[in-house]
Amino acid sequence: MPLHRLVPPATIDPSTTQALRQEVRQFLADQLAAGLFTPSIDAWLTGWDEGFTAALAARGWLGMTVPVAYGGHGRSFLERFVVTEELLAAGAPVAAHWIADRQIAPSLLKYGSESQKREFLPRIVRGECFFGIGMSEPDSGSDLASVRTRAVPVEGGWSLTGTKVWTSGAHRAHAFIVLARTAPLDPHHRHAGLSQFIVNLHGPGVHVRPVVSMNGAHHFNEVILDDAFVPADMLFGRIGEGWQQVTSELSFERSGPERFLSTFVLLSAAAESMASRRISRDHHLGRLIGRIASLHQISSAVAGALQRHEPADVPAAVVKVLGTTTEGDIADFADLWGNTDAAFSELVSAAIDQRPGFTLRGGTNEVLRGVIARGLGIR
Repeated sequence: MPLHRLVPPATIDPSTTQALRQEVRQFLADQLAAGLFTPSIDAWLTGWDEGFTAALAARGWLGMTVPVAYGGHGRSFLERFVVTEELLAAGAPVAAHWIADRQIAPSLLKYGSESQKREFLPRIVRGECFFGIGMSEPDSGSDLASVRTRAVPVEGGWSLTGTKVWTSGAHRAHAFIVLARTAPLDPHHRHAGLSQFIVNLHGPGVHVRPVVSMNGAHHFNEVILDDAFVPADMLFGRIGEGWQQVTSELSFERSGPERFLSTFVLLSAAAESMASRRISRDHHLGRLIGRIASLHQISSAVAGALQRHEPADVPAAVVKVLGTTTEGDIADFADLWGNTDAAFSELVSAAIDQRPGFTLRGGTNEVLRGVIARGLGIR
């Protein structure tokens, strides 16, 4: 199967979303003029600003695809794509709500109980409830089937014991969804016996420890679950179906514009420098811009597939591999320029610091190439 057959057909009509895109751009221009944020690298991970999140919620730009019955706005995935793409391109501080809005809300709609939907979705839409993800574990890498966190039934619910790592925003979020074993590991069926739970990050038996980056920043955390009690009604989805649920959720995590726009503010600054002749012309810049344009088309096509409830795990992997590679190439390209402008140098420094994580988070590119190969029928 040719690679292009893995990507859904493009369905976004610019004329239908142009007004919305202009509205978001004007909002961002007003925020910048008021000095309410400074464009930054990797802002969807590093830019935690609950005030900015509240401003987005007031405009109806959180929970856009959540049905009105749950406090949402009932809009399309393509409309949400337009809003998030503009926010990311501007380097806006969206980290506070990002995981809840991107991943948790659609997962709740698909797998959550009615009581879970009623409890969490309206608060996510209002920008009042922040989530993390509890998948990765020490020594497991991207091999989620090897998770060792276990959940055992106790009176009134479950007791969870284990360690999760690289949990973004856990020191500030309210809850996270944990992948745990509810049955012993079967070496012949490693993906069986996994389930998911909604865990209160401030509850007893939950200990959050910072993982500080080499530049001194604190975005990641280790979360230790020490017989943490989870009420029965916080089981997420069905017992033993955690693997199927996780792989479905990863389509939302891997396919969005954050997989190719983390360094866009740096690319934009480079283009402005070239246009003003502060730096010499370089054909590599044009190639990078062309790659971003292609990724825009692919990612928006995946948004259309999600809107149609079509499987998107393989095309999402394509976006993630190509996008995160491009993000890193932008950082390397700008670093080689040696521009002495202070603001530009600060962006370059941040991009280089964040670069190692681009191809690791959300599943390493090596693992995702395996997903793509299987989608192509390559063994």
